[in-house]
Amino acid sequence: MKLVLGIFAIALLFTDLDKIGKINSLKSEAKKAYLGGDYKTAIQKYKYLVDSLGVKEEEVMLNLANSYFELRDTTNISNAYLPLAQSNNLKIKSIANQQLGVAANRQGKFEEALQHFKEALKADPANEDARFNYEFVKKKLEEQKKQEQEQNKDQNKEEKKKEDQKKDEKKDQQKNDKDQKQDQKDKQNKEQQEKEKKEQEEKESKEQQEKEKKEKEQQQKEKEQKDHKNKDKNDIPPSVSEKLKEIEMSDEKAKMILEAMKNQEVQYLQQNKRKATKSKDKGKPDW
Repeated sequence: MKLVLGIFAIALLFTDLDKIGKINSLKSEAKKAYLGGDYKTAIQKYKYLVDSLGVKEEEVMLNLANSYFELRDTTNISNAYLPLAQSNNLKIKSIANQQLGVAANRQGKFEEALQHFKEALKADPANEDARFNYEFVKKKLEEQKKQEQEQNKDQNKEEKKKEDQKKDEKKDQQKNDKDQKQDQKDKQNKEQQEKEKKEQEEKESKEQQEKEKKEKEQQQKEKEQKDHKNKDKNDIPPSVSEKLKEIEMSDEKAKMILEAMKNQEVQYLQQNKRKATKSKDKGKPDW
């Protein structure tokens, strides 16, 4: 039994030694590729060390992250650096945050980049690259904010201008509508006034015609009365007229007397006519 355990222990020892030898060989090859700028090969070998052989050395992980960084592999940069950004090794922590800041700056994420550079300086105040990048991005961010403020200011001015323009257009429209309504009202008033004026003129014309008609009728009536009076006056013989003047009798009175005499004469004639038409008695003589 002891012999078996001893053999097993020796086998494990040889396996570990073989693994260690393989790890050291891959580290050497990966670092050589990394330093030579062959980042794809370096990534391949570092990934095998980390994923397959379980190597968790921060130097290996940092070189893998740096290889992704050099190839601008944005998908894997963050995943590779984030664990290192929490490292207890302040130097590695500073470098990881610095690289994350540069990657964020490339993507225009200035707030995020500034925060990473700040963390890098906290971990290692001597990190001059992180300090330079921090000041650079801070200035860029301030300029961006200033530019945004100017843009917002210009935008606000433009919006205010458009708003004022809309208000002016609305006022003009309201004025036009009001003017149109007033014009329509004035037109209606004018038409109504013209109508009333026409009706008044027609009424006055009709009244004038009626007045003229009545005046003519009155004139005709007066003429007829005058003619009748003159006729009656002319019926008085001149000799009688002279006699009337001598006895100072007016024409009117004389006219009345003549009328009475005429009436008596008419009655007399009518009575004689009735007597003449009466049937004669055959038994009596004509007289």
